[in-house]
Amino acid sequence: MVLIFDLDGVVYLGDTPIPGAIESLNALAAAGHRLFFLTNNSTRRRQDYADKLSRMGYPATAEQVMTSAYATGLYLQSLDAAGKSVFVVGEVGLCGEMEAVGLRVISLDDPSHADYVVAGLDRELTYAKLRRAHEEIAVHGATFVATNRDATYPMESGEIPGGGAIVAPIEFSTGVSAVTIGKPESGTWLRILELTGSAPGDALMVGDRPETDIMGARRVGIGTALVLTGVTRADQVPSLPEEQQPDHVIADLTELPALASRLTRS
Repeated sequence: MVLIFDLDGVVYLGDTPIPGAIESLNALAAAGHRLFFLTNNSTRRRQDYADKLSRMGYPATAEQVMTSAYATGLYLQSLDAAGKSVFVVGEVGLCGEMEAVGLRVISLDDPSHADYVVAGLDRELTYAKLRRAHEEIAVHGATFVATNRDATYPMESGEIPGGGAIVAPIEFSTGVSAVTIGKPESGTWLRILELTGSAPGDALMVGDRPETDIMGARRVGIGTALVLTGVTRADQVPSLPEEQQPDHVIADLTELPALASRLTRS
């Protein structure tokens, strides 16, 4: 079975592994399941996430990781954007993924205009960045792309504003709706199915956000397991909209090896 994991709130919180998560990943890999990681967090490159998981005790490779930043790069690559310019409201990982597909990232003090504005989680957001993004879109006609619309991002100390909180003020000031790339849009899951040669029925999405992880996977026809170590509490599940209802609910990843074994036999 292909198991697709969200990271923040599922495998770890910030830099702290969730108890039992790494051991469960290793057990699942040893049982023959193919593991992939799908995150809307655009702040790091795929290799950075693989290195982080490896340091925690699960030997991951970049090829197992799909991020909203990488998916945004693939999207722009499909538009033949190589050689064009992009103004990034985001962090170094997002800039790196833009450069990897041949885009020229322009800095805040670069007077040239951008063909694209790409926004994601930016923990060093300034008014100057918002103003520049607004001008590139509203005045100069840049195409606006959002890596994701997550309202919040889970940390050890609690939730902080997520990528959607960065996208929202730019949309509000410009009146332009961004093209959204990450979950719950279908592209990232379809790419993983393509890479593995798998049918949707042979995969399971494991995440903590009903409005992205669960709803998006359901749209593609992938089974879903909601884990309660992130942003969703058990008492919230019964009142979720039908399109966000998971097939399975687990307290944490230690319950997943048994569930995966049952699903594989069925």
